[in-house]
Amino acid sequence: MKYLGWLIYNKKDAIQNNAYINWFIEEARLQNITLELILREELTIGITNNQRSVRYQNEDIHLPDFAVVRTIDPFLSLHLESCGILVLNSSGISTLCNNKALSHHYIHNLELPMVDTMFIQKGSIPTTPPIPYPFIVKEVAGRGGKQVYFINHKQEWENCISSISSSEIIIQSCNVTLGQDIRVFVVGTEIVGAVKRESSSDFRANYKLGGSAEWYQLSIKEFDIVKKIINNFDFDMVGIDFLIGKDGAFLFNEIEDIVGSRTLSAVSDVNILKKYVTHIKRKLSIKHLKVH
Repeated sequence: MKYLGWLIYNKKDAIQNNAYINWFIEEARLQNITLELILREELTIGITNNQRSVRYQNEDIHLPDFAVVRTIDPFLSLHLESCGILVLNSSGISTLCNNKALSHHYIHNLELPMVDTMFIQKGSIPTTPPIPYPFIVKEVAGRGGKQVYFINHKQEWENCISSISSSEIIIQSCNVTLGQDIRVFVVGTEIVGAVKRESSSDFRANYKLGGSAEWYQLSIKEFDIVKKIINNFDFDMVGIDFLIGKDGAFLFNEIEDIVGSRTLSAVSDVNILKKYVTHIKRKLSIKHLKVH
């Protein structure tokens, strides 16, 4: 069966990720799927004549079998799902992953270790920080290592809280190995691989911020931690990030919904998009069987 899919990006990210987009479209073609790039700015959703509607470039458009949403827009995902489209990742997973407070709330339910984390609303930020200096402040919707601040003393704390625009932040202990983390790449229920990211010049280890990366072999204990997370959520393709405690143990950090694969491609020959397209076909087949 021939499937049609949308690959949804905003314009800026589509330009920056042109090579990745072309790779994705080609991997889909090799598995008999037509994948079209759709720009979020050209997509209009709403309710017209008491029906959910989706228009592209101000015209009615034939809806796809599935959509891979590569922009942070959980409501768009929810709307497309309500139109009968398979959305990857789902609106629920997108909401979970793109709110760091929610992520920590639900991962704690699994009794997995993490650093001390405080959930703070912008309107109720205390004058005195709730944990000792130094610590990390993160805007809950930040990604890619952005909207993350290392706070050493009172003046930095005051400057930070006066400049933050987000309505929600988390404050975290930094009793970890700074400048290092582990990203685990997941497709469906498969652990595709892991990389260790490291920076000698920044407390953040993000590859796009100048950090280095190397292949990382998970221990049995680390593998079990990742599997526990995977088994409790319906992921399509995500990156699960862990900080490294002073004792070398994994500490949950965050889940990346719109995960890139630069680091994985740089340190291995794993074709994650081939695996992802196969996963998408499997979910489409299951959906088709349920309908019929």
